Amino acid sequence: MTVNRRDLLKRVTVGAAALVALPGARAAEPPSFQGPHQAGIFTPPQRSAIFAAFDVAAPSAEALRQTMRTLTARARFLTIGGDPAAGPITTPPADNGVLGPTIPADGLTITVSVGASLFDGRFGLAGRKPRTLTAMGVFPGDALDPAWCHGDLLLQICADNADTVHHALRDIARNTRGGLLLRYRRTGFLSPPRPAGAPRNLMGFKDGTSNPVEAEGADLVWAGAGEPDWAAGGSYQVLRLIRMHTEFWDRVSLAEQEAIIGRRRDSGAPLDGAKELDKPDFERDPAGALTPLDAHIRLANPRTAETANGRILRRPYNYDDGVVPGGDLDAGLIFCAYQQDLRRGFEAIQTRLADDPLNDYIRPFGGGYFFALPGVTSTEDWYGRGLLG
Repeated sequence: MTVNRRDLLKRVTVGAAALVALPGARAAEPPSFQGPHQAGIFTPPQRSAIFAAFDVAAPSAEALRQTMRTLTARARFLTIGGDPAAGPITTPPADNGVLGPTIPADGLTITVSVGASLFDGRFGLAGRKPRTLTAMGVFPGDALDPAWCHGDLLLQICADNADTVHHALRDIARNTRGGLLLRYRRTGFLSPPRPAGAPRNLMGFKDGTSNPVEAEGADLVWAGAGEPDWAAGGSYQVLRLIRMHTEFWDRVSLAEQEAIIGRRRDSGAPLDGAKELDKPDFERDPAGALTPLDAHIRLANPRTAETANGRILRRPYNYDDGVVPGGDLDAGLIFCAYQQDLRRGFEAIQTRLADDPLNDYIRPFGGGYFFALPGVTSTEDWYGRGLLG
């Protein structure tokens, strides 16, 4: 079915606020492509994801602008769906056919972010860099592989099915060839709620229970004061590729696992509560009798007035990708988080987690810092228009 202009405008116009729900829940309506913010941030996480970092190969600022216009056009079509354009029978087909003759929307979101390296001397952007955007540094316990780090541009592609995200990446890579060069990619999946509530990570614990809601975005997620004018509506994004030493974790007693995390494995409840959504009350447990002082949830979010403005919006995915040398599983977490300020958010949290016992069972090996661009606000707008002019 061909999407006409009236249907297109109806479907991309900014509608009601996105459904606030635990990860794994699906919104009643497909995410809107247009708006002041990009979809894929507060959108309830879909079941499948690809995080793909690119180096910009465009030879000039004008070539980069054209690449971003093309990226916008492809993302707009793919997230809305419809019939691919027909071409001459003697030329390669316009679409790879993975999804059949008509492209379904399938809850697809494509979130575009830029890295600190884009603001070097190539495109005249050095004076337009977001205030705290830098290359991600090395934290205690990291074993970063340069081949899996950083990038000029990051695509977060999420949908209800794995073939949809695969199709989208292939389509974009094909149409931006010459402008973008794939640097690395990692495919992730979100487990269904088992039996209810937030999905579980590959350590067996629920992940994403305590997250800011969209109403808190202005204070915790969206770019704030002191940022360049073009950045309004954007957000700092952290990507961390974390291998889990599951072989060692599986030898730890359940009681110790729960003490390390600070939650019950079966229910997801904090150790001082009874239900998953109960808020831990650390103030009433100053000595750590119920929740150890070095429990992961206590270090990450102490629930104090001083740390309240440093909360981050987590959007994690599991990954499972073969084996590493020695025969251990190459499986773990694609940690993705959005925040208003990298120093106040992720870096402050990471500093508190330096002595986290969980560090013995994980090894971050890649990722980077990025800035999610403001949303595309009209049919004439395109990703990065305010930045690139």
